[in-house]
Amino acid sequence: MKREYHLTIDGQPVPGASTFDVINPATGEAFAQCPKADEAQLELAVAAARRAFAAWAATPIEERGKKIAAIADAIEARISEFASLLTEEQGKPLDQATGEMKGTINVLRAFSEMRHEPKTILDGGGKQAVEYRKPLGVVAAIVPWNFPVILLANKFAPALVAGNTIIIKPAPTTPLTALLFAEVCRDILPAGVVNLICDENDLGALLSSHPEVDKVSFTGSTETGRKVMASAAAGLKRITLELGGNDASIVLDDVDPIETAQQVFNGAMRNAGQICVAIKRVYVPEAIYDEFCTELARLAEEAIVDDGARQGTQIGPIQNRQQFEKVSALLDETRGHARIIAGGKALDRPGYFIPPTIVRDIADDALLVREEQFGPVLPVLKYTDIDDLVDRANATPYGLGGTIWSKDVARATQIAQRLSTGTVWINQLMAIDPRIPFRGAKQSGIGVEGGQAGFEEYTQAQIINTALPA
Repeated sequence: MKREYHLTIDGQPVPGASTFDVINPATGEAFAQCPKADEAQLELAVAAARRAFAAWAATPIEERGKKIAAIADAIEARISEFASLLTEEQGKPLDQATGEMKGTINVLRAFSEMRHEPKTILDGGGKQAVEYRKPLGVVAAIVPWNFPVILLANKFAPALVAGNTIIIKPAPTTPLTALLFAEVCRDILPAGVVNLICDENDLGALLSSHPEVDKVSFTGSTETGRKVMASAAAGLKRITLELGGNDASIVLDDVDPIETAQQVFNGAMRNAGQICVAIKRVYVPEAIYDEFCTELARLAEEAIVDDGARQGTQIGPIQNRQQFEKVSALLDETRGHARIIAGGKALDRPGYFIPPTIVRDIADDALLVREEQFGPVLPVLKYTDIDDLVDRANATPYGLGGTIWSKDVARATQIAQRLSTGTVWINQLMAIDPRIPFRGAKQSGIGVEGGQAGFEEYTQAQIINTALPA
């Protein structure tokens, strides 16, 4: 018997106005029905969040933090259920799904302990200026399909601990884990504090432009981020946009090419390459280029590509048909002007499977190098001069993250400081921590997620400037 899922509006499970299919990307077939909200239900969700705001904002922050910690505990008690459902709807291998759930719990607990104390700016000469932090109001959280639970937690936890209420809109291809998340919240939070609606990408503009929504937090493509920003502009809403990336990985000439190739491969292929900060292009010194490419190809050929629910699977399917077709078209475009040394075409089986693909001898102006592929395809580029390399790495409208591999940390740090990105990792992969701010440069985003700075994104600073009595 198939499980029934419900929207969450004003603390209650609510059927959708209609339903739509949720597809298992490993089979290409529907396995569940998702409730779909209409405009009237969106209005009910916004109204519920607005009604609940005053009481939630007045709740002491210690109590709000305890509620978020309790949600973490409740999810931990059901982690296997969440992970299995996540694999079924998103496609990632079960061990990676479990890892996402553990990360979600960590995010919730980290933010549950964050506080914003009054900050004295000036105190002397008969004057005192103190900065306070207040909640904004109603937050709209629009969540993508590549990490549908942990990226939800990145918005949900700081928003609620700061005293806001929230309306969650998950991606239509991965809504079920978010619905389960909201179900857990219904038993712990007051009615209206968390609301969740699902759509088929037809309610986003109405939500982000709604006059009763005070902030929009969006994670997704740069193209869609522009639309969200435009939609929110009329109300001058606060926005956080965590957008696309074309992250470069720079290999210096003092590393072991075999060991580093393994790291680069992992950074490019995890979650089938569907990570905003995945390695999207790698620059390798000419002296070790051939050896590096050969090792990457070996790793790609030996990788186990299969249904994420099967034990031993290392790389699952592309999450949805639209992205599968985009990556397939990019491979077709690449085939004529570069050398594909592993993978290169979709697997002949049900589902949206593209094997890990390694491309060498490719030009900087190739589409695969210039654009974000968001799939298991890695172009390998050769370099001889560091100054030229930095220029090439920076020649993109994106600026999310990057990695540098070297035994000489001081040298790597000097190069990292020349990269136009929000984050650079040295000798490690995607080391995202809820205690550390994460932000994009250029067209990779606006605002901050994570850390105290990310927490404060969900607050309004207020300065109280006082002339003290003589």
